[in-house]
Amino acid sequence: MLIQESHADVQTVANGKESTMRIYLFHPAIPGYPKAKFPGVCLFSEIYQVTGPIARFARQIAGHGYIVAAPSSYHDFTGPEPLKYDVADTDRGNKYKVEKILESYDADSHATVDYLLSLPTCTGLIGSTGMCLGGHLALRATLDSRISACVSYFATDVHSRTLGPHSSPNTSADAPAPDSNHTLDLLSRLSSSGAEVAMIFGIKDTHVPDAGRDLIRAKLRAAGATFSFHEFAHAQHAFIRDELSKGRYDPAVTKVCFEVLLELFSRALKTDLGPRDGAVGEPEHVC
Repeated sequence: MLIQESHADVQTVANGKESTMRIYLFHPAIPGYPKAKFPGVCLFSEIYQVTGPIARFARQIAGHGYIVAAPSSYHDFTGPEPLKYDVADTDRGNKYKVEKILESYDADSHATVDYLLSLPTCTGLIGSTGMCLGGHLALRATLDSRISACVSYFATDVHSRTLGPHSSPNTSADAPAPDSNHTLDLLSRLSSSGAEVAMIFGIKDTHVPDAGRDLIRAKLRAAGATFSFHEFAHAQHAFIRDELSKGRYDPAVTKVCFEVLLELFSRALKTDLGPRDGAVGEPEHVC
């Protein structure tokens, strides 16, 4: 399958503030079938915006028959160009990550879904994926009922409620306030939307420690979400990044994880499942 690449600049509004966000588009193409339709996938990047590794990941997904839309998250502060994988831009990306308000992140994901659904070549079924910051954003985006499936790679700041402005990390199992807008405290929405989530982590990930992963898993279970939880014994943070990963890139585990993505997206986005009736019995206990 061939891939056509382009971009679109769309308007977003958060708390009354307008901004222009660039969405990079990776569109599959089948010669001779100009009206072919495909599901859409929102791809959220790490703190460096849409870099070479993100674009290569997008092409991989698009090559399997998905329209991939990758937004530039930091349009509130800078242009759409990718940040560098160096100390200065790492600090800049981490700074933007906590200065950007949650309402702006939500406006971005809604605008990205809107854009995919506006394409005449989109079937109307949407998935989400991303890594690091983008893993969190992919999970948070799935609170939008228009998204049917999510594959989240080593999502940061979920367990600690540290995405967006905050005073200090909070890893309590209880919401800090009844109206908390942190992703961890909104997961109950997943059970009503019917979306399926696959969470992927490395056990050696220093950004999301054992207790943090356990908390996310427990909250998903308590929420009644449909999810799978994958942990890889020797994988570290950023293990799927094939460029400047500081020695952490693991191509073998990356391949396994991509199969997880393809299985879920193929089942949830390419299959006409019809309406969900909820009448799923308990499995029979047999050997």
